[in-house]
Amino acid sequence: MALPARHTSKNRRNNRRSHHAKTLAVLALCPKCKTVVKPHCVCSNCGEYKGKMVVDVLKNLNKKEKKQKAKEIKESKQN
Repeated sequence: MALPARHTSKNRRNNRRSHHAKTLAVLALCPKCKTVVKPHCVCSNCGEYKGKMVVDVLKNLNKKEKKQKAKEIKESKQN
């Protein structure tokens, strides 16, 4: 079985790992409902992207959830 010819020093190992640090996700506010979303993505709360309705968020909800979500959307439009 092959073995490394030399021992990898702590400095070389740590320099290699210096780029492995995690970064914070960049977030933006939805212009319509003011929820936090990833930029260039459809808002999961209201279903809009660039001012246009892209996804119908009420489609897969049951009757009680639809009523509550519609109420939230109506309140956000008033503010």
